[in-house]
Amino acid sequence: MPKPTLSPVPELEAEAGARLPAFSRSSNEALILPEESDGCKAGNVESDSEEEEEEEEEEEEEWDTDLEIEDPKKSYDLAGRAKYLNTCQTFRVVPVSYFVRHMKDAELTLKHHGLNPKAAKALALSLTNNTSIVKLNLSDNWLDGDGGTAVAEMLKENYYITDVNLSENKLGAKGTKALSVMLRANATLLTLTLSGNELDDCAAKYLADAMAVNNKMEALDLSHNMFGEAAGNVLGAAIAENVGLKELNLSWNSIRGQGAVAVARGLGANIFLRVADLAYNGFGNNGAAALGEALKVNNVLEALHISNNRIALEGALSLALGLKENKTLKSLSMARNPIQNEGCIGILKALRANPGTALEDLDLSEIVVKENFMELCDVVLGVVPSLQVKHDRISHLFRTQPLKVS
Repeated sequence: MPKPTLSPVPELEAEAGARLPAFSRSSNEALILPEESDGCKAGNVESDSEEEEEEEEEEEEEWDTDLEIEDPKKSYDLAGRAKYLNTCQTFRVVPVSYFVRHMKDAELTLKHHGLNPKAAKALALSLTNNTSIVKLNLSDNWLDGDGGTAVAEMLKENYYITDVNLSENKLGAKGTKALSVMLRANATLLTLTLSGNELDDCAAKYLADAMAVNNKMEALDLSHNMFGEAAGNVLGAAIAENVGLKELNLSWNSIRGQGAVAVARGLGANIFLRVADLAYNGFGNNGAAALGEALKVNNVLEALHISNNRIALEGALSLALGLKENKTLKSLSMARNPIQNEGCIGILKALRANPGTALEDLDLSEIVVKENFMELCDVVLGVVPSLQVKHDRISHLFRTQPLKVS
C-alpha cells in the first residue's frame, strides 16, 4: 500500500524558517545564531540582519579612519631632542638639561656651561636641523679647535641661525680655519663674535680669506685676541675688498706699524663699514696719519674708536686734516692718547673749519686740557651746536653758555 504524501504545512514552514541560522557576510566569521524567543518572528531576523550590516559598515569606517590618522600619530622630533640624547649617549657625555628645555627657543644662551669638544659636537649635531634657534651664545666653554670645528660644520647645514657668539673658547687656528670655510658657504649668518680666542697672525689669514668672499655677514667681533702687524696687513686688504660688513671690532689687539697703516687704508677703500673699533692697539702717529687720509675719502663711516693707540701730537694733527673734510663721521673716541692740549685744540680747529661736519660725540677722556681749549669749545658751538665733548674724566655738554673753569 503506497505511503501517503505529506504536504508541507505553511505554519510549520514559517516556524522552521524563523529558526534557521543567519550567516554573516564574511566567510571568516563564526555563525551568528539569533536568540530564541517565544515572540520571535521573521521580521525580527531581517531587523537583526540590518543591524549587523550597519555594525559591519561602522567597523569598516573605523578601520578606514585608523588608516587615515596613522601618519599624524607618528612621532616627530622637530627640535632634535631625541637625537641629542642619543648622541650624548654615543659620545658618553652628560646632556645639558638647559638645552633640552630650551631647544625650541629663538635665543639659546649656554655660556659658562663647561662644554668640552665632545659635548660641543653632540650639541652641534642636534642643532643641524633645528629651525627654532636664531641666536646662539656658546661663549666661555673651552670648545677648543675640535668643538669650534663641530659648530662650523653645523652652520654649513643650518640656515636659520643668524647670530653666533663663540668668544672665550680657545678656538685657535684650527677652529678659525673651519669657521673660515663655513663663512664662504653660509649665506645667513649676520653676526659672529670671536673675541678672546687667542687668535694670532695665522688665524687672521683664514679670517681674511673669508672676509674677502663673504658679503652677507654684517658684524664681526675679533677683539681681545693676539693679532699683530702681520695680521693687520692681511686684514687691511680684506677690509678693502669686503662688501658686507657694517661693524668691525679689532680692539684689544697688537696691530701696529705697517699693519696699522694697512687697516687704515682698508677703511678708506671700504664703502659699507659704519662702525670701526680699533681701540687698544698700537697705531701710533703713522697709523693716525693713515686714518686721516682715509677720513678724507670715506663717506660712510659713522663711528671710529681709536682710544689708547699711542697717538701723540703729530698723529692728532694728521688726523685733524681728515676731520676737516669728512662729512659723515658722528662719533670719534681718542681717549687716553698722549695728544696733549695742543692736539685737542687741533681737532677742534678742524671741526670749526668744516661747517658740514656730522660729528656729535668727541671723546678726549683722560687728556688734560687748558683754558684756551675751553674757550675754543664755545667758538666751535657756533658751527656744531650739538657737539658733546668728554675730557679729563668728566663729561661736559657744551651749549650756548660758556663753561666756567676752576
